[in-house]
Amino acid sequence: MAIKRVRSKLAKTEVLMRHAGLRELIPETRRLSRESLSDMLHRYGMIYVKPDKGTYGNGVIRVERKQDGYLARIDTRSFRYGSIDSLYDGLQRLKRKGTYIAQRGIRLLKYKGRRFDIRVMVQKTPDGDWESTGIIGRLSHPRKIVTNYHSGGTPTAYSVLMSPHLDAARQKAYARQLRKLGVDTARQLQKRWPGVKEIGLDIAIDDSLKPWILEVNTAPDPFIFRKLKDKSVFRKIWRYAVAYGKYRYRSRISRAARARRKRAAR
Repeated sequence: MAIKRVRSKLAKTEVLMRHAGLRELIPETRRLSRESLSDMLHRYGMIYVKPDKGTYGNGVIRVERKQDGYLARIDTRSFRYGSIDSLYDGLQRLKRKGTYIAQRGIRLLKYKGRRFDIRVMVQKTPDGDWESTGIIGRLSHPRKIVTNYHSGGTPTAYSVLMSPHLDAARQKAYARQLRKLGVDTARQLQKRWPGVKEIGLDIAIDDSLKPWILEVNTAPDPFIFRKLKDKSVFRKIWRYAVAYGKYRYRSRISRAARARRKRAAR
């Protein structure tokens, strides 16, 4: 069976909302409209406006309600608006084509003044079970609103980022909670899409240490786990990905290594 990819954030959110245990961990997410923009900013004060089918944090806009109006930030640029109508019209100019969603903003934990979130890699094992095979933090670029590696974020060990917030014993217990959350999420998605073989679960942690499911990627990039000091994490992720057909094993060989082999064969 081919590996199933699901691009729509709205579709994945709808499926996850059917799970009672996951529902309370999902920030309110609605299709962007003038009404949803106004309603959610009134209730939460901050929201993220995202492409329904975007990747790598591209096109994400953070919108905040201020005393004198509204502030929208995309990449490193900021725009101010005096009313909901002018804000909504401004977002139409800032956003790309296609459907956008509005998601409740979660104020992330910080490490040395920079916001971070957590990526949990969850994969089908060679035996057909689900396993959370890796956890890594993503530390935001100081001047950007997203944490994605491809947008300037820094992959950082979970233990490093959580050290100001939890002692070593509580970090381990919390990591177990995140791993279980990853498996529960994958199993729920599999009910709707049996061909899903892997997910990258992006988790925000707020000041009360509550985990929030921000996004689920069904085509996660495994290579950020190569940044970890513990190389066994990436080796397992790679081994599982090869087993379910994401990569051919020989593709792991770098161009440089292939060149060396050719030279040796001459």
